[in-house]
Amino acid sequence: MAYRILIVDDDIELLKMLKNYFEIKRYDVMMAEDGTDALEKIHKKPDIILLDINMPKIDGLEVCRRIRGKVTCPIIFLTAKVEEQDRVNGLLSGGDDYILKPFSLKELDARIIAHLKREERHKGKSEYRFHGDLSIDYGAKRVQIGENDLELTKLEYAIIEFLSMNPGQVFDRERIYEKVCGYDAEGDSRVVTELIRRVRKKLAEYTQTEYIETVWGMGYRWKR
Repeated sequence: MAYRILIVDDDIELLKMLKNYFEIKRYDVMMAEDGTDALEKIHKKPDIILLDINMPKIDGLEVCRRIRGKVTCPIIFLTAKVEEQDRVNGLLSGGDDYILKPFSLKELDARIIAHLKREERHKGKSEYRFHGDLSIDYGAKRVQIGENDLELTKLEYAIIEFLSMNPGQVFDRERIYEKVCGYDAEGDSRVVTELIRRVRKKLAEYTQTEYIETVWGMGYRWKR
């Protein structure tokens, strides 16, 4: 069965080009010309979303914030911006990746394939792990403390998954960024620092146990 891809951009010519390219690659392509149109098409359950940041009505960051709690598929931002804060904002809003305009179609296709394969690997996991009152279902990507489900963004969950599957090992921010976000680029320590702060805050709502430990000057580790 073909993967379904939702492409959201207010550049009509770019939309047409991407539609033609990915239909040749045998994707089921949906298009949206603005954020409002994108929100109306989310119910069709795309396997991956390409999302322009700068759009009229509702920009890509706001679209991502609104849908992230409802969809788990990868979201790749399309952006002409190159400022570090723009990348940070995109990832913290729930995005999984970004690619700068103008981009190579081959590179974009490779990024999409990598994310889809990663999703398939995650779906295949059925392992559970328990850490005191905390339980992690790696197949369902679900974290509970007692009977309470933690409401986590995709990257917040990925932080917990990566560290908890390697308990006791210390990882610096760059390594965590690489493993969690899957980029070849250098790690963005500000993203990792903020994600871990958010995860700790959500854990602290239900437990006083400190699961993620800061190892000063080195990084972070999951306590055994």
